Amino acid sequence: MSQREREPENEQAATPPVPRRRTGGRSARVRDAVLTATLDQVAEHGIEGLTIGDVAARAGVAETTVYRRWGTRTALVADAVTELAAVGNPTPDTGSVREDLQQLAEQISHLISRPGIARLVGTTIALSTDPEVAAARHRFWNDRFERSSEVVTRAIERGELPEDAEPREIIETLSAPLYFRLLVGDDPIDDAFITRCIDNTLTLHGTKG
Repeated sequence: MSQREREPENEQAATPPVPRRRTGGRSARVRDAVLTATLDQVAEHGIEGLTIGDVAARAGVAETTVYRRWGTRTALVADAVTELAAVGNPTPDTGSVREDLQQLAEQISHLISRPGIARLVGTTIALSTDPEVAAARHRFWNDRFERSSEVVTRAIERGELPEDAEPREIIETLSAPLYFRLLVGDDPIDDAFITRCIDNTLTLHGTKG
């Protein structure tokens, strides 16, 4: 083979590979790592034991990065609580109001049974006078209610609930005993307790099914 015939092959070999495109981006990864570290730190030590330095070390980022983006401990907690509402809780759509409420109750049970969640909930209540934390708590509950309300709306359309049923009231009736047991009671949230919460909710709000 002549030198000329080999040149295109050499030129192709010398061409640097195209870099693979990153997915997500560093900023998103840093935010996820910091918020996860914040939730873990609050769960283990409460906000009184939370420092930005510890969060940065746990997240594997520079302390200045955390200060630049959040600035204060309460801003960190506020953002972390808001994030907690949006992750891993798809709205059920089984075609049955009872089954949908069952899945909602199980989601709530799974969330509040995570280690340290009781401390986190208590922390947000204790910091209710802080505007950032109070706003985050409202965003958390509003997001949860807005997503869950679709279950009630679809049940009304299917004729399983009365047309005047109030979605927020129904979700409150279902979830309030679960959170009460988390914060006040000593008994576990088991299948029998979840079933009782669903029965009481459907009875109180006039289920047609």
